[in-house]
Amino acid sequence: MAKVYIFMADGFEEVEGLTVVDLLRRAGIDIVMVSIMGKKNVTGAHNITIEVDGIFEEMDFADGEMLVLPGGMPGTTNLMKHQGLDKLLRDFDNKKKPIAAICAAPTILANKGMLKGRDATCYEGMEDEMSHANIVDAPVVVDGHITTSKGVGTAIDFALSLISKFKGEDEAKRIGAQILYKNYN
Repeated sequence: MAKVYIFMADGFEEVEGLTVVDLLRRAGIDIVMVSIMGKKNVTGAHNITIEVDGIFEEMDFADGEMLVLPGGMPGTTNLMKHQGLDKLLRDFDNKKKPIAAICAAPTILANKGMLKGRDATCYEGMEDEMSHANIVDAPVVVDGHITTSKGVGTAIDFALSLISKFKGEDEAKRIGAQILYKNYN
């Protein structure tokens, strides 16, 4: 079974993070919420506190098939600064294993040189921080092993695209129909 790790930092965008967790779990994908804050309770950008599944330093990511980065501020900044996450992202990128980022979080990948020459999208107004990426005006952009998305308004499309990657288009459409979402494909 696919194992997906989503990284939560204080200041993460709640809708982006929790929509991905909710929809992937509906599809039967094992998604694990990981705190990079050294504690199990993480508070989002809009003062919503969640309890995650584990703490970064206490986890082994060898079984991971995808890493997901929600946006939000200062969540994105916190994710950018975490040295362990930096090493993990670089390892996944070198092995061409799937990485997904939404909103401001694609700037993390750009900052690490992972989007050089790739099509990508991000939160509108942050394009200047997407050095060497080919900016595409689309809700979700998939280029090779990297998926990027614009933000809160595209969180469902983003999550459904990740489901499609692991379980196929029919499952993504089934989950979209289950939640009465009419815009996916």
